[in-house]
Amino acid sequence: MQVVKNYLYNVGYQLLVLFAPLVTVPYVSRVLGAHGVGINSYTNSWVTFFLLLGQMGIALYGNREIAYNRNNKETRSRIFWEIEVLQFMTIMFAYILFVIFLYFFAHGYREFFLIQSLLIIAGGLDVSWYFMGMEDFKKTVLRNMIIKVLSIALIFTLVKTPDDLDIYILLLAMSQVVGNLTLWPYLKSSLQFIKIKTLKPLKHFYPSLLLFIPTITSQVYLVVNRIMLGRLADTVAVGQFDYADKIVKIVLAVVTATGSVMLPHIANKFANGDVRGIRQSLYNSFDFVTSMAVPMMFGLAAVSNKFAPWFLGSDFGATGKIIFIETPIIVFIAWSNVSGTQYLMPVNRVKEFTASVTIGAVVNVILNIFLIEAYGANGAALATTVSEFVVAATQIYFIRTTIRRRELFKNLWKYFLSGAIMSIVVYRFSSIMNMSIQNLVLQVIVGAMIYVAGLILTKAPVINQVKEFIKQRI
Repeated sequence: MQVVKNYLYNVGYQLLVLFAPLVTVPYVSRVLGAHGVGINSYTNSWVTFFLLLGQMGIALYGNREIAYNRNNKETRSRIFWEIEVLQFMTIMFAYILFVIFLYFFAHGYREFFLIQSLLIIAGGLDVSWYFMGMEDFKKTVLRNMIIKVLSIALIFTLVKTPDDLDIYILLLAMSQVVGNLTLWPYLKSSLQFIKIKTLKPLKHFYPSLLLFIPTITSQVYLVVNRIMLGRLADTVAVGQFDYADKIVKIVLAVVTATGSVMLPHIANKFANGDVRGIRQSLYNSFDFVTSMAVPMMFGLAAVSNKFAPWFLGSDFGATGKIIFIETPIIVFIAWSNVSGTQYLMPVNRVKEFTASVTIGAVVNVILNIFLIEAYGANGAALATTVSEFVVAATQIYFIRTTIRRRELFKNLWKYFLSGAIMSIVVYRFSSIMNMSIQNLVLQVIVGAMIYVAGLILTKAPVINQVKEFIKQRI
């Protein structure tokens, strides 16, 4: 039950992180236009590199270490302060490098780069990894909800013309800073005092560094696509790709929220030697994320062409095709979330996880070089899709000796068949109906009913999971 509650809280947290910019998209896309959106995305992508360098895999490492030692208050307190001191040091180093980059290389959009750098500072204040390691997701969600709602209100109030791009970027960055600060008061009751002179933060540097490589390479799809688009195409293409990616990722967040929940859960099982429990958790998790990802992929693909220009405005007519091309990553990332984030990471098989995302990153860069020049933003979307497939396939290959792949995949046809039938009906509805909120809701409801009926008729395993959950609640 605790895992289910944490999943629901983390869904809320992941949705809030993405929902804040997405709920303002129809307004901002029309006010700032594709060019302004592209500038924000391009400068943010560069700053994200320095943020990742500063965080250096600490969030994943800290999450796991706290999960290993959550039952010992003194030990987890020492670990927290050592890791937080290390994070402060690495963030300072990253900011110094950013200042050098700003002075010598970032001659265009310097003002926007400087505002975006607040995100690096926010990274140094981030302690959400501690609460995730404690499997306490409620505090993170509730505190951030207030900040996100406030930032949305301020965007609608203060961003009025294309000249307000700097205000828009500032509001997004400050919401991250303030959101991270609001978690600190909760640490007082959860930690105990540790003498500063007894702390040894540098002992965590090497294990964090091992996690830095998969962290930075897994972000290639998020960052490099936009940077290469800005270089090989233009900021308009960056803006169109950025919003397509945001729409896909908001759907994906519902599925991948299981990763952050299951990582500390499985890490704790691993620390206690519960191998059988880990294996069963993975089977259940894989089946669950597949049951969620497949209808989201088919449903979003079915409405993408009409949805994009209606939701984003006339500047983003080409975004519908980008969304359609990128929708398969919902399933691929869901699978790699189970094999990588929920298994390889918590059981400390970091080398295999690193190898998989590195291979995916290399494939992504190579494909981008050829596809962006030929097809622009559509090429970047195709490169992302192929790369995420490579990552998922590689990770599933790595875990072949640990779990039975036949057990993982034997029920996939039930979800894909139900999803495909649902997609055909929803696409037909979309093609004959004008796009509106009412019609979109109707299409979602009809699609969901068809999909659930398909799962019941094929006796998909997730139906038993739902029945068991309801029985426990009763």
